[in-house]
Amino acid sequence: MNSVTSRSAILRFISIILLLTAAKTVTADTEEAVFAGGCFWCVEALYQEIPGVTDVVSGFTGGKLPNPKYSGNHKGHYEAVKVTYDNTIVTYQDLLDLYWVNIDPFDDRGQFCDKGPSYLSAIFVADESQQQLAEASKARVMEQFPAEQVVTRILPASRFWPVEEYHQDYYKKNPIRYRFYRTGCGRDARLADIWGDAVTKH
Repeated sequence: MNSVTSRSAILRFISIILLLTAAKTVTADTEEAVFAGGCFWCVEALYQEIPGVTDVVSGFTGGKLPNPKYSGNHKGHYEAVKVTYDNTIVTYQDLLDLYWVNIDPFDDRGQFCDKGPSYLSAIFVADESQQQLAEASKARVMEQFPAEQVVTRILPASRFWPVEEYHQDYYKKNPIRYRFYRTGCGRDARLADIWGDAVTKH
């Protein structure tokens, strides 16, 4: 095989790979969901290992302040996670079901030991379909706990700002500190009180 033929074969091979990659990108049915449930370390860990979830990013959303920082000003924003997922494997409804049993929907001051506006629980919906599913899921929680007030809000999605890299995948980078925080904050104990065996341990 001469150099011209060899180069032509290589170019054909590269073209095939690019076409296959493009086809995969077009057919991959990926969507995004945004949830606030107190400490984003814990909510990120919740979704990270779910089959069909391709990415989970911790950050801030819901406020007007640009470029919010954990170590600086994030006034008006919620701590939240953005979940990217393949809805042929896991659905938005699945993500909602998992969300509810891993938060305290009755806490109007924050979540667990973390108190303040940035720790409030909320579901940020991107379209009418998410809105309807989120509202229906909240209604079911309200029916399950008729004596309690469900304060988790359903809000329109707004710009999501990833938090500093130190906080991404915190539960993997600092597993001992993460477990100490989670236990010390009373998250698992409170979730067990509300949801019993339905809680997913992370």
